[in-house]
Amino acid sequence: MKAVLTVLGEDQVGIIAQVSTLLAQKKINILDVSQTIMDGNFVMMMSVMVPPELDSHELNTEFTALGKKIGVEINLRNAKIYDAMHNL
Repeated sequence: MKAVLTVLGEDQVGIIAQVSTLLAQKKINILDVSQTIMDGNFVMMMSVMVPPELDSHELNTEFTALGKKIGVEINLRNAKIYDAMHNL
């Protein structure tokens, strides 16, 4: 499944490293990434390819837990949601 991962929160050392580590552990490939700092807030969007055998609800639970641990909000959404919004 192609998906969009968003990460938002106060900037700090290690956000990209920790998110990328979890992605690698799950064999989720990063297709594209955009990251910036806006007024001290870390903002990142990733286009990723999730292996079909992974459960998206379980992944979201793991990303939510990681986000709480490092103080950011992490969301994973199926890219079809964004594609549908552009076709309205």
